[in-house]
Amino acid sequence: MACEPVFPGAPGKTGGTICLKLFLMVGKEWRVVELGEVVMILDFHRQGMSVSEIARRVGVDRKTVRKYVDRGLEAPAYGPRERRTAVIDPYASYLRERVATWPGLTGRRLFREIKALGYGGGYSAVTDFLREVRPPANPGYEVRFETPPGEQAQVDFAQFHVVFTDEPLCPRIVWLFSMVLGYSRFVWARFVVHQDLASVLRCHSAAFEAIGGVPREILYDRMKTAVIGEGETGGIVYNRSLVDLARHYGFHPKACRPYRAKTKGKVERPFRYIREDFFLARSFRNLDDMNLQLRHWLDTVANPRVHATTLRVVNEVFAEERVSLLPLPLAPFRSVLKLERRISRDGMVSIGGNAYSVPDATRRRLVEVHMLASEVRIFEEGILIATHPLLEGRRLRRVEQGHRRPVTTADRRVRKSGRPAIAGAGDVVAQRPLAFYDAVAQALAREGRA
Repeated sequence: MACEPVFPGAPGKTGGTICLKLFLMVGKEWRVVELGEVVMILDFHRQGMSVSEIARRVGVDRKTVRKYVDRGLEAPAYGPRERRTAVIDPYASYLRERVATWPGLTGRRLFREIKALGYGGGYSAVTDFLREVRPPANPGYEVRFETPPGEQAQVDFAQFHVVFTDEPLCPRIVWLFSMVLGYSRFVWARFVVHQDLASVLRCHSAAFEAIGGVPREILYDRMKTAVIGEGETGGIVYNRSLVDLARHYGFHPKACRPYRAKTKGKVERPFRYIREDFFLARSFRNLDDMNLQLRHWLDTVANPRVHATTLRVVNEVFAEERVSLLPLPLAPFRSVLKLERRISRDGMVSIGGNAYSVPDATRRRLVEVHMLASEVRIFEEGILIATHPLLEGRRLRRVEQGHRRPVTTADRRVRKSGRPAIAGAGDVVAQRPLAFYDAVAQALAREGRA
């Protein structure tokens, strides 16, 4: 609390500063005595000067001289400044009682309540008062959530910006799919171009194959490829294809609570670790090279390390956990995502930013596309006409061998001459003069057939 000097015997508030002025009683009035005058009095006294002579030279009463000769210089006495009456004081007891009973009441709520009681001050005065009287929050300690072997894995995507050396003028966004086993902290990860359902399904299958089993539960963030929303009667609505994937492999999908990132810490922390220890200060030719380097880093750095939390080697703990995983199913996952696509003029179908060929003999412009985890199938009127492996990347083209009829020498000759190509041998139209057609018309007229 601010203080101000109070001088012994001085009236009320002085408004002065100890280093500049002192108050002395001269006769029946208070007189301001400069500090320099007091110093002169004491100095003249040390020189042996009489009280009368000092009073005459300084210009003060002899009683004043005797007083300072006897007392000398004294430090001022400081006291607390009197607290002013605040506009919130009449409502202080009410606020204390409300906060003691309901600590969670907001400042806005209490402001409205006392305003209804007649409070005329501002909101900031209420919040300042509440900071003094509200009991401090006790957040407590975080409890680390550990799972038994084979029980849970956590899955999420993270975004990375990269410039491949094969395309130095084209910055790209790629997504890192990561699956982390909860017990051993074993990491499986892959960079993909799309954060779509096909990538999610394909990465799950690849991760299960790599770790040699399936955890009983997989925890997801509320990404749209996994979680559609919440049902009307409660519960989470998952993507149907993800449910098919879970049913095929035997795991249970679980969505973490919204705005609770700490529940997915085992997969969130490795993203930062991968970014700082692997991604930064590296160059990649393309997506395949990026994943090849990532695979090598996971095998030689990330998974052989001693984990900072478990204090054990990740690979060694994973060897213990592997026997507790669910076995892989005998048949591969074949879930189908059906789409309708239009064939372009050059006989290609666009799927996920990439182009796939159809045979030259295809008649319909609209075809049905079935997307599997690692394969694209194209159907015309229910008949399979093309099968392609799913392309990883963007703006890629794949033309299946046999979809394009080889160009013959006659085709090249027709294209070079500019004449229209008509199917069948001998169908090239002969060029004749107009007089020939006039003679034919006159002959038909004479015969009465015109």
